[in-house]
Amino acid sequence: MREEENVPRLKKKLMLISLILGTPLLLSACGTSDNLGAQGIGVVKVESGLVRGVEEEDVIVFKGIPYAAPPVGMLRWAATQPAVSWNGIREASEFGADCMQEPFPSDAAPLGTEPAEDCLFINIWRSSSESTALQPVVVWIHGGGFVNGGSSPEVYSGHQYAQDGIVFVSFNYRLGRFGFFAHPALTKAEGGLGNYGYLDQLAALEWVQRNIQAFGGNPEAVTIMGESAGGGSVINLLTSTDALGSFDRAIIMSGGGRGPIMGARKVSEGDDHNPSAESFGIRFATQYGISGENKTTLNSLRALTASQVTDGLNMASMRNQNTYAGGPLADGATSNPAQSESIASGQFARVPVLIGTTSMDIGFNFAKTKQELFSSFGSASEIARQAYDPEDKIDLRQLNMLVGADKIMHEPAHYFAGKVVESGSNAWLYRFSYVAESKRREWPGAPHATDIPFFLNTVAAKYTDALTDQDQKAAEISQRYFAHFIKTGNPNFAGAPAWPSFNPESPQIMNIAMSATAEISSDPLQDRIAAVRLSHANK
Repeated sequence: MREEENVPRLKKKLMLISLILGTPLLLSACGTSDNLGAQGIGVVKVESGLVRGVEEEDVIVFKGIPYAAPPVGMLRWAATQPAVSWNGIREASEFGADCMQEPFPSDAAPLGTEPAEDCLFINIWRSSSESTALQPVVVWIHGGGFVNGGSSPEVYSGHQYAQDGIVFVSFNYRLGRFGFFAHPALTKAEGGLGNYGYLDQLAALEWVQRNIQAFGGNPEAVTIMGESAGGGSVINLLTSTDALGSFDRAIIMSGGGRGPIMGARKVSEGDDHNPSAESFGIRFATQYGISGENKTTLNSLRALTASQVTDGLNMASMRNQNTYAGGPLADGATSNPAQSESIASGQFARVPVLIGTTSMDIGFNFAKTKQELFSSFGSASEIARQAYDPEDKIDLRQLNMLVGADKIMHEPAHYFAGKVVESGSNAWLYRFSYVAESKRREWPGAPHATDIPFFLNTVAAKYTDALTDQDQKAAEISQRYFAHFIKTGNPNFAGAPAWPSFNPESPQIMNIAMSATAEISSDPLQDRIAAVRLSHANK
């Protein structure tokens, strides 16, 4: 093992000591790297070989760099392996394939590539200006319910961040049954792993630690940022000891906050009410005539085509599939099987956190009557009724949506921010309420994921000819708050409304309002959030 490969592991150990002691440890940059352009304009040396990016205006972009070996053949459902080295200069001008999936027709961020099983690629945007100072880094983790998404969508471009002096990184990770799968034959061979997508995320962050300095990025100033499933992934990384030392700040966009947003089924243990992940894997194998629990069984599963493994799975169909375990598993190796307990007890990385939701965020609740709905709050049922529907005028469908969003997104964001503060770090809570002017007749509030092009300032790609000056203004102030947090660990910047650190006793949020301005106030959903909080306390 090369000396520089020990650096991230040493940093992890030191940060773990810091977490246990509750005291900060300062780490200096270690190892050696080639500077950007040392081999020629836009050519960088990474651990696997030379890559050449392309200059776009005043930004250099590197696309489709392998950060791991292709997870195909015998590496399907195996731990992420190092990338294979190459000779000469690898052109990094095009995105690599996004991970295998059935594309989602109404996706807010449509893919720019054809999905494939060989998909573990990383992309980097950085300023083309010459500077000897290392720049802060942000690593974007895409959403898509762990079954859809990728790093190629135009609205995920890191161009604006690079222009602001931040190295922007995005990557792909295995999805659906490729990323989250269990079967008794696989458990015997791989030791009970199940979250191959999470293994990819850890491998990508470790790759960043080893290689980002070659692109002018500072491995000691890394922010992880994700939305929806990506936000849930950020929370998993915060609670994972394997991820300690690979990041220094975190941004959670609509990612929950009380635990896995899609549950966490156990690999081998289960019952009639909550079957094991292996039972779903057995059903999946059976439909292709594959039985048994031995090596031959596993070889047969790995011999299936990528399309057979996908089997039409996407965000529209996954609720109706009884051959998919539903997302990340409680495998005890790549995820924290007691994530909720770790959050409750403050056992997570003590780093600054920025967390928030959209005003019309996603949520699912299936009560058949109002009585059933409010009874779900237990002893807080009457408090909930007064908070949501005091005059009995809101229809049940809308109430289910409101309660679902509060239980899955809004209240957990408050909860997690409070736990971060209790642990001794700072947190900032936001609500994104802005709706693009061209969508205001269609959307009464900001739906789930509509904040992404604003916080990434890619609204021109999203709204094209329908983009207005006010839309652009909303994007600029949104992105500036995030950029300043990535640079300093504090989102506030001169000339903008002061966004106070979260205080559980008198919680304040920063709201990106319909006026395209940042408004600081107490949360207008506070009464509803308090009712949800009480229902948790009374369980």
